[in-house]
Amino acid sequence: MTQEVELVDLADAFPQLEIDLKYASPDNITGYVIYQQARCLLHPDAAKALARSVEVARLAGLTLVVYDAWRPQLAQQHLWLACPDPQYVMAVSLGSHHSRGTAIDVTLRDEAGALLDMGTDFDEMNARSHLWSPDISAAAHRNRLILNAIMQAGGFVGISSEWWHFELPDSVRYPLLSDRFSCPALPSITTTRSL
Repeated sequence: MTQEVELVDLADAFPQLEIDLKYASPDNITGYVIYQQARCLLHPDAAKALARSVEVARLAGLTLVVYDAWRPQLAQQHLWLACPDPQYVMAVSLGSHHSRGTAIDVTLRDEAGALLDMGTDFDEMNARSHLWSPDISAAAHRNRLILNAIMQAGGFVGISSEWWHFELPDSVRYPLLSDRFSCPALPSITTTRSL
C-alpha cells in the first residue's frame, strides 16, 4: 500500500549537508544511473531526527555526507537485481525502509575536508561492511562508532550489515510511499525472473 506524504527536500532544509546521491550516478553497485532526478528526500519524522544528527556532527567538527535517502520502489528492484541478498538489500516484496522515507545512508567528512575512513566504500556488500567486522582497522572502527553515536543522537538506529545505513526505529509502521521521480525500466531479462 502506498500513501502520499509531503517529503522534505534535504538540499533545501539542510544546506550545510553534503549530498552525494550515489544512485543518481553510475557510482553504485549496479554500475548505472538509477535515479533520473538527483532529489534527496526524507519523511518529515526522519528529517526531524536528521536535524539533531546534523547539529551533533557540527559540534564534533564533522559534516554528514548523504549517499541515499528516500528511494523509489522501482529503484529497489534495480538494487535487488544487482545484489539479491536480503542481508544487504531488502527484498522487493517486503519494501525497503528507504521507500518509506525513514532510512538514510550517510558517512562523515572531517574539518579538513577528508572523508573519514570507514574501512570499506559505500555499497561494498560483503562482511567487511558489517558494523563489527574484525577485518578493518582500529581507526575505521572508531570512525564507525562516531558515526553511530551521531546518528543515534538524532534518534536513528543502525543495522549490523551496513555501517552507512540508519533508520527510524519504528520504520516498519510507516507505509511504502509512491514514487516521486522515475527510474529506468528494468533490464528485459527480468521479465522471466520472479521478484
